[in-house]
Amino acid sequence: MLGSHFYNQIVRKNIVAFGTLFNNITMKSTDPSDGTVLEEIKVPLAYGPKQKFLVRLEENNTNRKVAITLPRLYFEMTGIDYDSTRKTSPIQKYKTIIDGNGGEVRVQYVPVPYNLNFELGIIAKSQDDALQITEQILPYFQPSFSITLNMIPDMNEKKDVAIVLNNVSYEDEWDDSFYERRYIIYTLNFTVKTYLYGPYNTSDVIKKAIIHETLGDAAVNRRTITRTYTPKAKTDINTDGQIDAADDLLLDSGDDFGFNEGIEFLWVA
Repeated sequence: MLGSHFYNQIVRKNIVAFGTLFNNITMKSTDPSDGTVLEEIKVPLAYGPKQKFLVRLEENNTNRKVAITLPRLYFEMTGIDYDSTRKTSPIQKYKTIIDGNGGEVRVQYVPVPYNLNFELGIIAKSQDDALQITEQILPYFQPSFSITLNMIPDMNEKKDVAIVLNNVSYEDEWDDSFYERRYIIYTLNFTVKTYLYGPYNTSDVIKKAIIHETLGDAAVNRRTITRTYTPKAKTDINTDGQIDAADDLLLDSGDDFGFNEGIEFLWVA
């Protein structure tokens, strides 16, 4: 079982989908006297740990060439956990008909539930900037927000994935020194309730079944019956005015059909 290569890119798809949710957040600066919008900027978003951006902020004080702008958003995946509360029977399978004529079937076991843990951070120069961004996010999570992901395109498998907001924390790194740059950080922790998939197998559609049955005593009146079953069309698929064997050959797996039964007796002396 282990060692057969497959890569469905499920975790990658979840990371991209999570980041996309926060990719169009903007911040406006207004005139306090009349509320006129003076400037509107898109808040930059990047993937990476918080420490990476904090180091860059510290460097701003000594090297302006590498300075980063505030406010900004960062996010990263912090862990993967199995979710036993969403477990289903591991022997269940589902299938998808691929070919237009129903000639190919892809079969796959049901997915395994896993939780992906994410951290989203808001870094801003002032409390008002941080709150302006935070309030554009929190109302959508009550405490979850669902998205639909195309998990396995080859299987036409789509899943609704819940993104749950667990908590929000706040920290202010200013130490009252005028020589240090102040920055405020809001940290939002999320759980993405997703699924991981194994490989799928490809097989042909069964269009003919043969059953061999032996009757009678082993020494006397022993005979073998061979039963053959093939799909039988119920409608005139080729529109030639009659329902016959030519229509049977055009049947698709999704059509309503009956069965042709053939019986052959073979007596054993």
